[in-house]
Amino acid sequence: MKTLFDKILAFVLIVFFTPIYIVVAFLIWWKMGTPILFRQLRPGYKEKIFSIYKFRTMTNEVDENGELLPDEQRLKGIGKFIRTTSLDELPQLFNVLKGEMSFVGPRPLLVEYLPLYNNEQKRRHEVLPGITGWAQVNGRNAISWEQKFEYDVWYVDNQSFALDMKILWMTFLKVVKRSNISSSSSATMEKFKGEDV
Repeated sequence: MKTLFDKILAFVLIVFFTPIYIVVAFLIWWKMGTPILFRQLRPGYKEKIFSIYKFRTMTNEVDENGELLPDEQRLKGIGKFIRTTSLDELPQLFNVLKGEMSFVGPRPLLVEYLPLYNNEQKRRHEVLPGITGWAQVNGRNAISWEQKFEYDVWYVDNQSFALDMKILWMTFLKVVKRSNISSSSSATMEKFKGEDV
């Protein structure tokens, strides 16, 4: 039932947000050029790999050696606005429509993190990944990786329709307030390096 609800709602929202898709895509093309979308492989349910879609928010600026500048230097202007308003997440509605994601669930992280998880942390892949989740409404990028994984596994064990509705409402409030977009020391979130040994 959750998957059916997700797909119906995703279709309705894609239609509703079509004018916003067009405006955001035009602004990205005008200010940053192409590509418009950011695509990246991510692990989903049972660690199945899929391509996640987001609106691009960073420029392609490089240093004198041809290396990309740090994230915080490439996240500016219209890209920063799109990121802080969470408009960059809208293309993930197509991931939901395809059945690769849900509205609520643990956020899909980088493929390179898969071998770094302990057995408990791996349980985050027992459900579909989400556009938003319990970790996102409890700190998002402002909390540690360990706390984030604890919230993800808690969601796996306690998921329900009522909890999903609560998370969606809390997400709406977070987006309005534009809170916890970045970590304390980075434009996004520092990379996960696994448990200390």
